[in-house]
Amino acid sequence: MLLSRRLMPSMQELVAFEAAGRHGNFTKAAEELALTQSAVSKQVSKLEETLGVVLFDRSKGRLVLTKPGQAYLGEMRQVLASFEGATYSVIASSGAGDMLDLAVLPTFASRWLIPRLPKFQASHAGVTINITTEAKPFDFSEKPADVAIHYGAPNWPHAEMTYLCDEAVVAVASPDYVARLGLTEAGDLLGATLLQMATRPNLWEHWFAMTGVVHPHPYRGPLMDQFASTLEAAAAGMGVALVPTFLVERELSEGQLRVLFGRPLPGTGAYYAVVPLDKRHEPLPAAFVAWLVEEAASSARARRAMNGALDETR
Repeated sequence: MLLSRRLMPSMQELVAFEAAGRHGNFTKAAEELALTQSAVSKQVSKLEETLGVVLFDRSKGRLVLTKPGQAYLGEMRQVLASFEGATYSVIASSGAGDMLDLAVLPTFASRWLIPRLPKFQASHAGVTINITTEAKPFDFSEKPADVAIHYGAPNWPHAEMTYLCDEAVVAVASPDYVARLGLTEAGDLLGATLLQMATRPNLWEHWFAMTGVVHPHPYRGPLMDQFASTLEAAAAGMGVALVPTFLVERELSEGQLRVLFGRPLPGTGAYYAVVPLDKRHEPLPAAFVAWLVEEAASSARARRAMNGALDETR
């Protein structure tokens, strides 16, 4: 430890400070923490004494964070959230056997991975699977995980990456929306609402370039932050969405959405299972990655069969 222990505040002091800073009031913080107002005030004063920094301006009967207090509050909220999460994780896993910590793209988790996880658990009894969602690559030393799912190029530092599948993007809409607007060819989308993905702003521009249609405003339309929201909006009849084929399997099979004209747009990257280098030889992460590879291949075969059936009905 680089910092002397005498300069390290206690957990009680940090909790009192965070509550007081959030409420801007010692009394309300005391009510939340089931303490007296005097006890909270003393904890904060002790923290200020330990740090040698004034965290609150107490003039004129008001409690206002100083500039150092504002900065420290932001940092301590993250520390306390991490402490709370770690504590809950230990409690939740109490008595469990092996644990597998996954960091997964949000929509990939909800639409593809989670529905398949019972199959993995059936062959790995006693394994507890924890899932967090991460939209971008991260440092495994700062956010520990056994396996992560990545979309893009195979360029995650200090990790072993295993290819799962490519991405193909298709235009989809609800059958009612297709009928209402009379969508029969790519040019008809000039009069349609284009559902936009915040993390893939160029999708529609690339799709129209592939089909040879010149759209004057390919970036206009309701903006969504995840593919899951885009799919829900399309199924509700809000417009046309561009989504990866593996995320829309259920809606297509149930008839909630239809693939529109034009061949799939190839993705600019692929999906990979990512394992930190220091865990690449551990049995459980290795078994999970092998299972992911098999599931991805099976899913791809099912999509090809479904696409063939759809082509025959068009």
